Amino acid sequence: MESVSMKDIKFDEKGLVPAVVQEGCSGKVLMVAYMNAEALKRTVESGDAWYYSRSRQELWHKGETSGHFQHIRSIAVDCDADTILLTVDQVGAACHTGHKSCFFRSMTEWEKTYTGNLSMLSDLREEIKEKRIHPTEKSYTAYLLQTGIDKICKKIGEESSEVIIAAKNADPVVKDTSEAADNLRLEVCKESADLLYHLSVLWEDTGVTVNDVMKVLEERSHVKGNKKTVGHLDKTF
Repeated sequence: MESVSMKDIKFDEKGLVPAVVQEGCSGKVLMVAYMNAEALKRTVESGDAWYYSRSRQELWHKGETSGHFQHIRSIAVDCDADTILLTVDQVGAACHTGHKSCFFRSMTEWEKTYTGNLSMLSDLREEIKEKRIHPTEKSYTAYLLQTGIDKICKKIGEESSEVIIAAKNADPVVKDTSEAADNLRLEVCKESADLLYHLSVLWEDTGVTVNDVMKVLEERSHVKGNKKTVGHLDKTF
């Protein structure tokens, strides 16, 4: 990634630049705020998010009052150097309403069905963690975590087999656009979702997060000509 100095940031006529804030672990957009030069300087120096409040006309250390601090992971600058993207580790809620993100409402005129957002894996992790800390009697997740690793691993094996069967059924119709073929592909999705859920339970049980797994994939993706030795065979990543 190219680097940009603070002196290259294009503040507007009021000395401000918009900052989009994104959660590092989920990729969710949490909020949009404004920074002046001093807020940006303090953010860089402290590693915590500082903003400029246009209504109060003063610097604002996010979390100073609420305890909902934003610890900086990275700071990116857009192509025109007039917008900043902060990737943060969010403590508590980002929104003053108590919601994790300020963007918790959708437009009535543009309400769509589920879109398959990858942040769902992060949400799932949080839900599973909550069931470990506060188990409920009828919770399947709590049951798995309380039963232990052997039960969880058994379910991983069962769900893996179900994915294989669904994939074998769908593979011959990969280019077929009929409803029957779509249903076979949907089965692959459903069985894969079951596997991902049980993997997420396993990760929670072993103290691993989905982001830990993604870091391994990220590291591998940046190694040119990456190979993994399996027996006597070299497999490219």
